[in-house]
Amino acid sequence: MNANEPDDLIACHECDALFHKRALPQRTSAKCPRCGSLLYRSISSNLDKICAMTLAALVTFLIAQGFPIVELEANGLTSQTTLIGAIVALWNEQMEIMAVLVFCSTILFPLCELLALLYVLLPLRSGYVPPGFNGLLRGIQFVRPWGMIEVFMLGVLVTLVKMVSIARVIPEAALFAFGALTLMFAVVVSFDPRALWDIANTLRPRGGTHPANGRKHIPSEASQKS
Repeated sequence: MNANEPDDLIACHECDALFHKRALPQRTSAKCPRCGSLLYRSISSNLDKICAMTLAALVTFLIAQGFPIVELEANGLTSQTTLIGAIVALWNEQMEIMAVLVFCSTILFPLCELLALLYVLLPLRSGYVPPGFNGLLRGIQFVRPWGMIEVFMLGVLVTLVKMVSIARVIPEAALFAFGALTLMFAVVVSFDPRALWDIANTLRPRGGTHPANGRKHIPSEASQKS
């Protein structure tokens, strides 16, 4: 391939076959004809939906962290705690490894993914590629499998069912926030961040560096004459 040809080749991650990448209709995908594995999905040029959902998930995430999850009442005693309070309790009970794992999987990694997505989505929606674009997308793909909000929510529900027989359980705001956050994360995670590279290829980056290969942007003949 010479220097004047576009970088439209894609390699199958299963059999390493090379194909020319082309635009797909909405809600379709391309599969490798050799091994049948998924190559890529169609790109949605409308980023408004995913931007709005990511921002709503971030606000809901902050609500879920700032309010109590449940209130327990037993024998005249009432207690309530937040997720941070539960992590601190684990740490104080000499379960430091468990506390760190819960913190990373339910707070750190989901928060990093939401902030990184907003950082790249908002500039792309405005028509330019933000600095550090490549590194952030790789970071999103790295932390995504470690975010376990849905696992935490399932654990909370199982615990509440068991606690109903020995105490009065009063759901608090954070419990409903975590429920909504689980659904929002399902939508956010369904968006493939690799598609953002294809969207970025159609935009002119700030600073003139091509996001995909690091080459300097060369103005077209029409733009040079203007």
